[in-house]
Amino acid sequence: MYKHKIQIILIISIFLLSSCAASNEAENETADSKPTIAPSEAIAKAEKLYKERANLDKVREALKILDQSRDINNRNFDVEWKFAQYSYFLGHNKTISDEEAEKVLKKGISAAKIAKRLDPNKPDGHFWYAAILGEQSKRNPLTVGVASIDDIRDSMQKVIEIDKNYQGASAYDALGQLEMGTRNVGGSTEKALEYSEKALELNGENSYIRLHLAEAYLAVDRKADAKKQLEYVLSMKPNPDFLPEYEESVAEAKKLLKEKF
Repeated sequence: MYKHKIQIILIISIFLLSSCAASNEAENETADSKPTIAPSEAIAKAEKLYKERANLDKVREALKILDQSRDINNRNFDVEWKFAQYSYFLGHNKTISDEEAEKVLKKGISAAKIAKRLDPNKPDGHFWYAAILGEQSKRNPLTVGVASIDDIRDSMQKVIEIDKNYQGASAYDALGQLEMGTRNVGGSTEKALEYSEKALELNGENSYIRLHLAEAYLAVDRKADAKKQLEYVLSMKPNPDFLPEYEESVAEAKKLLKEKF
């Protein structure tokens, strides 16, 4: 009887502690979510900063400004999806710490989920949700990766359904990468090639598409085709609006050319 009472007391104590923690968490979220800047003003300032995203501190500042306009009681679609986009860019960068990346991506995917809910008929929330989930999967393949394959695929398929040209046909590119990255758990190199070649058909000036197509060609031992794509990346005239992304592609293309040829 005494032992039974002790167990009940322990259960009640754990419940109360959990409730307090949840309450504090909710209070913190509410406090942090009180807007101090109007969404339109925040977006304008953040977009200006994001244009200088080669400097990661500018991205951090842009995220801080957007965060200051996020209202838990009155969500704004554009604020949320842009917060997700900028979070992906920062969290994707290989120079930041794992700890920072984890925090940034966690907040970013939360914003993407909100954007999906606010307007499921626009591609933005779906795309950045899947992109961030993909990045989290790369960083945590055992705990996140395998369980997220279908979710990423479904979200990118939704983007294609809404707007196949979104972000320079990047949904097709992402599906190609997903197939390449999951070859040991059901993914297909042939499907990766199919998606990447479709992406290229829609947008031949997206350096990521050509880079990832080259990787798929290398996987099926089509080295001449791969080399052609990598050399094209190096010869491209970059879009000034996507210079950081182009420079990342160039660095990876040079690395592959050195390693494989």
